[in-house]
Amino acid sequence: MQHVASLPMYDRPETAAAHDALWSAIRAALADEGIDSPETLDRQIGLWDGWEHPGLVLGQTCSLPYRTRLHGHVTLIGTFDYGLPGLEPGQYCSVILARRDDASQDAEALTKGRFAINQPHSQSGWAAPYFWAQAQGITLQPALETGGHRASALAVAEGRADRAALDAVTWRGIVQWEPELAARLRVTAETPATPALPLIAAAGTDPVRHGRAIAAALAALPADIRAALGISGFVPIPASAYLALPNPPAATP
Repeated sequence: MQHVASLPMYDRPETAAAHDALWSAIRAALADEGIDSPETLDRQIGLWDGWEHPGLVLGQTCSLPYRTRLHGHVTLIGTFDYGLPGLEPGQYCSVILARRDDASQDAEALTKGRFAINQPHSQSGWAAPYFWAQAQGITLQPALETGGHRASALAVAEGRADRAALDAVTWRGIVQWEPELAARLRVTAETPATPALPLIAAAGTDPVRHGRAIAAALAALPADIRAALGISGFVPIPASAYLALPNPPAATP
């Protein structure tokens, strides 16, 4: 069977070499555990094709598709800890973005303005902001679907949307690698923290051996590579932590 590995969620040109180095370290650690894996990451395979591939050695998905479709069909390994300030290890959140020159309050902008989502099956782009808004008495209605977090940020910066939610790791990457885009935006709020992106493998995988290999790989990875990826460690979060999260209604821009 063909083996596949894919870590697409935070991969961008500036971090591609660091992701390759991460995978090389994980691959070596998996070999020490007697586990075969592909030589390189697959950057051509589609998200769902990768997540549901029967030969998936390691993939990174989102908690909403994990709990609505993938759970029971893949093996949950855990999650990377991205060391986000103020959050517990292995957690992340979403940031609500507005244009820098937009002084409107979130309640007004979300009620009367245009809210952009990246994809309907996104925890950070749709589920997290939906329940964050609901807690404030706002029923969130997406106005457009952009296809990606960076595209949502761009939609706000260009005035095609008034608000968008980006996961905090993606936003940190934009601040670091695209300061001109970040300067056109401001963070108005953060959603409550939830478990970060699940690391998964094909059904039947031993999560203990995989988790041990990932932890060993991160410990052996040079500090500059970890810093480039913003990864502080590995956390073996249980499936129950993801399954406990509520599912939002279908997003129909």
